[in-house]
Amino acid sequence: MPTPPTRDAFIAGLPKVELHVHHVGSASPRAVADLAARHEGTTPVPADPAALADYFTFTDFAHFIEVYLSVVDLIRDAEDIRTLTYEVARDLAAQNVRYAELTLTPYSSIARGIPAEAYCEAIEDARQAAVREQGVQLSWCFDIPGEAGLAAADMTLDTALRLRPDGLVSFGLGGPERGVPRSSFAGHFQAARAAGLHSVPHAGESSGPESMWEALRELGAERIGHGIAAVRDAELLAYLAEHAIALEVCPTSNVRTRSVVSLAEHPLPALVAAGVPISVNSDDPPMFSTTLNQEYGVAADLLGLDESGLAALAVAAVDQSFLPEVDRARLRSEITTYRAGYASATDPTSPTG
Repeated sequence: MPTPPTRDAFIAGLPKVELHVHHVGSASPRAVADLAARHEGTTPVPADPAALADYFTFTDFAHFIEVYLSVVDLIRDAEDIRTLTYEVARDLAAQNVRYAELTLTPYSSIARGIPAEAYCEAIEDARQAAVREQGVQLSWCFDIPGEAGLAAADMTLDTALRLRPDGLVSFGLGGPERGVPRSSFAGHFQAARAAGLHSVPHAGESSGPESMWEALRELGAERIGHGIAAVRDAELLAYLAEHAIALEVCPTSNVRTRSVVSLAEHPLPALVAAGVPISVNSDDPPMFSTTLNQEYGVAADLLGLDESGLAALAVAAVDQSFLPEVDRARLRSEITTYRAGYASATDPTSPTG
C-alpha cells in the first residue's frame, strides 16, 4: 500500500482559488532583486535576495506601506509589468492555483509614466499567456491606493471604465485605513458598480469595525479584504453572516504587519464560529515569507481542519469568486474529484489503497 500523503502534500495538490493577492506584492525575491540591481543607486531596495528578508521585516502597518511603495517604484515600464504579471501566474500555478483575482494598482505605474493603455496591454498579454502556458486563469481587481487621495481614485476609475481590460471584474481600495475614510470614495465605487464591476475594498485590518461599516454602507462592499476587526462588533458579525458577505482573510499577513499579535491569537476561528463566510489568502506572499499553501496549513491549525475541511475551504473560495457559474462548477468538480482520489488512495480497504 502506498504511503499516505501528508497534510502538506494534500494541500499542495489541492486545486485552489486565491481571492486576495497583490500584484507587485507577489514579486518573487529573485525578481525584486533583479529589478533593484537594474535600478541601483535610485532605490533603497537591496539587490541581494538574501537581504530582502531583513528589508521585509515590518515594524508596523505604516512601515509595510513604505516598503511596499519602494518595491512599486521598481516597476518602471510596460515590459516590467508584463514580466511581473506572468511570473506571479507561474508561482500561483506551481501551487495548483487554478484561478486568482489579482489586485492591481494601476495608478502607481501610470503616475510613474507608464501609459494606461500600455499598462492594460501588458497585463492582458500576460493573462492570456498564463492560461495558455501555465493553466492558471487570472482576473483583475483595480485598486485605489487610498493614501494617494482622490486624484488616484479618478485615474483608477478612468482606466477601469475607459479601457476596461477583459480580465477586469472588480474595484477595490487599499493602502492605509487610518486617516483614509472609506466614504471618501463612495462616488467612485458607485460609478464602478454601475458599470458592472464588483466592490471589494480593504477594511477592518489595521483599523476598527467602523471602516467595515463604511465599506458596506458607502461602497456597497460585496466582499471585504481582511475584515478581521469584525470580531470586535457582534452586530457586524451578524450582518456579515446574514448577508453572506465574505472576508478575504490573510493570517500571516496580519501578523507580519502587526495587525494581530500572533497566529495563535488570530480571530479566524471566531469569524468562522460566527458564521461569517471566509476565504484564506496570501496577500503579499514573498514580503510575508508565505505562500497560499502555507496559509492553508495555518488555517488547518487554527480551525482544526482535516482533508475534508481543507477541500471545503477550497470550495468556499470558488463560491466566493466572481467566476461565471459554469467555471465555478468545473472547479468544484475538480476539487471533489481530487478529494475522492485522495480518500481512495489512503483507505486501506479500497481496491486502490
